[in-house]
Amino acid sequence: MNLYDKLINRTEKISLVGLGYVGMPIAVAFAKKVEVVGFDISKDKIDLYKKGIDPTKEVGDDIISQTTVDFTSDAERLKEAKFHIVAVPTPVNADHSPNLKPVESASHTLGKQLTKGSIVVFESTVYPGVTEDICIPILEEESGLKAGVDFKVGYSPERINPGDKVHRLETIVKVVSGQDEESLDTIAKVYELVVEAGVYKADSIKVAEAAKVIENSQRDINIAFMNELSIIFNKLDIDTKSVLEAAGTKWNFLNFSPGLVGGHCIGVDPYYLTYKAEQVGYHSRIILSGRQINDEMGRYVVENLVKKLVIADVSIKSARIGILGFTFKENTPDTRNTRVIDIVEELKEYGVQPVIVDPVADEKELDEEYGLKLSGLEDLKDMDALILAVGHEQFLNLSFEQLDKLYKNVPNEEKVLIDVKSILDKKKYIASGYNYWRL
Repeated sequence: MNLYDKLINRTEKISLVGLGYVGMPIAVAFAKKVEVVGFDISKDKIDLYKKGIDPTKEVGDDIISQTTVDFTSDAERLKEAKFHIVAVPTPVNADHSPNLKPVESASHTLGKQLTKGSIVVFESTVYPGVTEDICIPILEEESGLKAGVDFKVGYSPERINPGDKVHRLETIVKVVSGQDEESLDTIAKVYELVVEAGVYKADSIKVAEAAKVIENSQRDINIAFMNELSIIFNKLDIDTKSVLEAAGTKWNFLNFSPGLVGGHCIGVDPYYLTYKAEQVGYHSRIILSGRQINDEMGRYVVENLVKKLVIADVSIKSARIGILGFTFKENTPDTRNTRVIDIVEELKEYGVQPVIVDPVADEKELDEEYGLKLSGLEDLKDMDALILAVGHEQFLNLSFEQLDKLYKNVPNEEKVLIDVKSILDKKKYIASGYNYWRL
């Protein structure tokens, strides 16, 4: 009986190494079909899952409380599984170089528990070559086993979109790859258990790694183009959103919008690709240019905020400024690599400490990663300016009157409103005399 059949018959188990925004939905999905051991080094996170609490908000408390995933922070229990999926984050360092410590650490941990006949599939986003050149040697060293002989390795890039209730694991085609035809066939069959959209068999592990890293690089470049257009049109006193709506009537116009580009994928993956390109002697021009534009958008937003405050005759240093939203995107608690921090840091350069409100953000993560504290919406009082930075559902439901009450009791001409996400009725606020600006 092969490994796939043993998984189906529940005589062998799957393990998930890393139970975050990516790993948890995968674990829950597989648990409906096979036996799953869910491992994470964070005992606090495991304790929450055991209590039926989903800190990621990706799956929901109800589903977590009902799932059959066997949660543990005990690495030795990985020995119970034969099919392992590694889904740990791959961030960048301060200098934008790849930070492979999480995936290396996971490889060391898993390697110590690896048994003959196992298959290990990495889902973490990496540059081409990481799985075979870095992860496999660690697995071999720790286990004393030989890859391709005693165990097999594959790569299947994660495509989960945090906060997206439509494009989920089950509905997105899954790219899979393996060391050889046998491992590729098994990996494909296993993922087909949960991925309704089907799988795509890549020619090699490196091809699958490269496919993932260019997906988000492409989006990054397209958004950078929109951001550059926003800068140009702002100088020409033309509304960018109006231009995009007009251009969007053509059938082949790509639907992208300007904005802050953060998160664990789009704002990170291009640096993995350009890092590898540098190693083989090629200096990226388009990709790095796009990254530079997107990385500077926080400063650009603050520059325009300051201009509006000057026009409103408000002292910048003493201005009360509120920021609505801090996560990297709407309706998710994930603050990893959020570019709203660039707005906060730039305001500090002007001597301003903004009031940050985010009803969705992970407060513990915010404190540990950024040293910031959240305030409640009720704390936004007597504001000189508001920056609507993230389009959370709660903010979309705020009426004109509710937003207006957050400001000082001054003429509307002295109220500055920065609509980063372009989600408010521009005409209404301008007609009311607000100092309104959007990307």
